[in-house]
Amino acid sequence: MLESTSMKSDNKDLNEACRVFEAYLRKHDLKLTSQRIDILNHFLHSGAHVNAEELFHLVRSHQPKIGYSTVYRTLKLLKECQIAKEHNFGDGTIRYENDFNRGHHDHLICMQCGTIIEFECPQIEEWQQKVAESEGFELVDHRLEIYGRCKNPAVCTRNKKVE
Repeated sequence: MLESTSMKSDNKDLNEACRVFEAYLRKHDLKLTSQRIDILNHFLHSGAHVNAEELFHLVRSHQPKIGYSTVYRTLKLLKECQIAKEHNFGDGTIRYENDFNRGHHDHLICMQCGTIIEFECPQIEEWQQKVAESEGFELVDHRLEIYGRCKNPAVCTRNKKVE
């Protein structure tokens, strides 16, 4: 059974992520600033696979003086402390997704419009484990990205974009 997954976080996750982030920063002699908290908040509530520029624009709408480099460096810190996961879906853009307290999931990516759909499928997970075991391989981690095109061109978001 294929199930879509939700990416948005609630306030409990935000508070817990903030504690993890603060501990990571303290361990590396860095400060938890209000800008970093705001970036973390916007990132966790974005509900999307965002790149640094997209997150910068989200945060800048609330903090007009924030710089792009602050957002970029904070994303790197979020990745280092495993709150964010970095992805390159083949379009040359590095995207980040919320990886805090989230289970494993895979991705469907439209090669035409760039839509990214997260899904879980226990049968795929079982099959991958069986393949690894049959080959005498200990499965530690994996990433499944399925590339294709939106089935219905009328709903493909590229058709709605102004370029």
